[in-house]
Amino acid sequence: MSHNNIEIKARCADPAFIRAYLQQQQARFVGVDEQTDTYFHVPNGRLKLRQGPIENALIFYNRENKAGPKLSEVQLFQVPAQSDALKALLTKANGVKVVVKKRRAIYFIGNVKFHIDEVEGLGSFVEIEAIDTDGSLGLEKINAQCQYYVQAFQIAETDLLTHSYSDLLLNAS
Repeated sequence: MSHNNIEIKARCADPAFIRAYLQQQQARFVGVDEQTDTYFHVPNGRLKLRQGPIENALIFYNRENKAGPKLSEVQLFQVPAQSDALKALLTKANGVKVVVKKRRAIYFIGNVKFHIDEVEGLGSFVEIEAIDTDGSLGLEKINAQCQYYVQAFQIAETDLLTHSYSDLLLNAS
């Protein structure tokens, strides 16, 4: 499945505030996922295998490293929960770049997905992903949705991240 999304990732000093806002808006709570994202060396973009009790997928994406809302071109392939053989194959073929482990609370309001993350070695974060699965919403609308929730969550510009968790972990070592 290929789609576009506009997303932000930001440091989050008060995850309880975000959780309370989402509950007040009657967001659909999917659950808490203990995720392991294994990033592989690839010549362009990013390739990761996500493994967890809720979400399991091989994900390839291109995204600019800049603060604020950014366009991601995503290709997602659902994999079985027990995808260790795929992980071994990708590791042998490409080598592992970095592994990101996180505890992720997942919510939805319509086409907008929210993550409240606790990332091992990095801390607390919030992600907003306005998703256009079939191109019918358009980039302008999903950008506006993302901007709306940045303001609703009172995210300061200084808290917006330019890079992925994988980059932050690589730079911390």
